[in-house]
Amino acid sequence: MERVHLISLGCPKNRVDSEVMVGKLQQGAFQLVDSPEEADVIVVNTCSFIRPATEESVDTILEMAQLKKTGSAKKLVVTGCMVQRYGQTLELELPEVDHFLGTGEYHRIADVLSSREGEAARSYIDTPLYIHDELAPRINSWAPHSAYLKLSEGCDHRCAFCIIPQLRGKMRSRTVASLVAEARRLGAEGVVELNLVAQDSTAYGRDLGDGTDLGALLRALGRIESLQWIRLHYVYPLGVPESALRALAEEPRLLKYVDMPLQHASGRMLKAMKRGVSRDGQEKVLRRVRDAIPNVTLRTTFIVGFPGETDADFDELCDFVETERFDRVGVFTYFPEDGTPAATLPGQVDDGVKLARQKELMKRQAAISRSKHRKLVGTEEVVLVDGPSKESPLVLIGRLRSQAPDVDGHVWLTETDESVRAGQLRKVRIVKATAHDLVGEVIG
Repeated sequence: MERVHLISLGCPKNRVDSEVMVGKLQQGAFQLVDSPEEADVIVVNTCSFIRPATEESVDTILEMAQLKKTGSAKKLVVTGCMVQRYGQTLELELPEVDHFLGTGEYHRIADVLSSREGEAARSYIDTPLYIHDELAPRINSWAPHSAYLKLSEGCDHRCAFCIIPQLRGKMRSRTVASLVAEARRLGAEGVVELNLVAQDSTAYGRDLGDGTDLGALLRALGRIESLQWIRLHYVYPLGVPESALRALAEEPRLLKYVDMPLQHASGRMLKAMKRGVSRDGQEKVLRRVRDAIPNVTLRTTFIVGFPGETDADFDELCDFVETERFDRVGVFTYFPEDGTPAATLPGQVDDGVKLARQKELMKRQAAISRSKHRKLVGTEEVVLVDGPSKESPLVLIGRLRSQAPDVDGHVWLTETDESVRAGQLRKVRIVKATAHDLVGEVIG
């Protein structure tokens, strides 16, 4: 039985692909091991969304290639977005790699590794069409009580800065029945928190042509009794179905949480980014969401330093953030990505200016977040216990309904005993607040 170590880089959507590969490898009688030093085969599932992700992927591959030279590993396989992006040119640049699998070919992993020498092609890269279904032997690799559910694959938008349509292909949705079946299986395995992800959750179901939409899916998932928290991510601001807003407002298992990446607020920048929406349009959809879902948590992300962004454009973005008072905000600096329209635009912004703008916007959001968190001090909240903190293993951490895993901070738990365990929903009194995290006493 060959031993395999898999390294997953990038976003949760890529992590789901890695979990499917792990499931197929285990089904194919391979043994998964925790460190590359123990492995006969090393698999690196790459990310190539922005330049730093590509650089991390290359560094990881080279590190694993060196281990292949000096350690026990006999094979090195590279999969995912970087393979899809750069294609067979990688065969020349990375001779240490035995096989390359694109974003639509990762389901081949067990067959490729089981093949005899020279039997399998070195590269499998084609137009991405595959998306796993409920029958795929996926192994959840997050905490046992929390998982991601990928609703669809690919994206039909053509934002000027984004390489995703080239990496993931056209939008293709899974059926409601398939998603419900997988969600039920995850619930039966002990998952109580389900995070819904896609490149564009808003458009879920449109390609199926049978009337299915995001609202219908949310209603169906909300009826799964084993699940307690269901959180929605990656909601594109155009065309949010009213049925989805009503479901989020009415179904108790659906968290009042909407992750809606907006990218900017200046009309000039939104037009240059090809987002198909103006600041006024974004304000209208935010009002729709807030009117439909009282006390909704709104998360968003912005890009600073896009080509042509002036001080006035950035000031408008800052004004937008301070006016809307989002609960969570992520800020990215723009990177010119080869193959995207924005990479050739005039007015590329100096890196120092980008970093300064990122720092300034995060400073303003930190003040908003701190103010919102302070209002929670003294209140009693339900917290999902995640387990020991990585920074302080003797201290337990958890999250509120308004805190998604990895991106939204957490609650440090005090007054705990052996009865407090990962996966529990416990009542907590909030006693301290910072801009990013909270401290709470377990009281029930």
